[in-house]
Amino acid sequence: MNYTDIRKGRFISRPNRFIAEVEIDGEKEICHVKNTGRCKELLLKGSAVVCEKSPNPARKTRYDLVAVYKGDRLINMDSQAPNRAVLEAIPALFSGVTLIKPEYSYKSSRIDFYIEASGEKILLEVKGVTLEENNTALFPDAPTERGVKHINELISALSEGYRACILFLVQMSGADCFRPNRKTHPEFAEALKKAEREGVEILAYDTEVTESSMTVGRRIRTEI
Repeated sequence: MNYTDIRKGRFISRPNRFIAEVEIDGEKEICHVKNTGRCKELLLKGSAVVCEKSPNPARKTRYDLVAVYKGDRLINMDSQAPNRAVLEAIPALFSGVTLIKPEYSYKSSRIDFYIEASGEKILLEVKGVTLEENNTALFPDAPTERGVKHINELISALSEGYRACILFLVQMSGADCFRPNRKTHPEFAEALKKAEREGVEILAYDTEVTESSMTVGRRIRTEI
């Protein structure tokens, strides 16, 4: 997946979870933050950030903040980017793909993708990961009851003949492994452990991130 009209800037502050103040070309701009998570370890004053200019000149916020440098590592923090990148990669991730339906209604949830491949019915839920500690990717960065609900419904889908998968897409390169963030949300970690035990496939991939793109990279180890 690609961005257009990319501009670099310096992060100033985040008045609320939807907007950030960013210095771009010497001017302070109010940018839309495309991630409502906390991201406190990423959005530090003075950090180099990457923004995409909106093609709509009438929009109140002229830019979207899409990525940030954490030292030398570029981290995509656009919450819409994982699904876009995975959609492009699905034919390579699953053999014999004949059908892809995004935003698939299953019970009381919307699962990110329904896929038909090699005679299988597959439910695929995608979780974008931006939190990293010592080269370990962690999810979630805040409690997510919605995430627990998705896990439980994927478990129930197994008995209905679905192949069920959760793919944690780490929005950076170089992570060694993925772990659930037990300290932040132990209930999510326990639900994920149960899902793996019941037969839900837990997948994790890193990404190749540039200032204007993000693509699915290599599969990394999971420690559930």
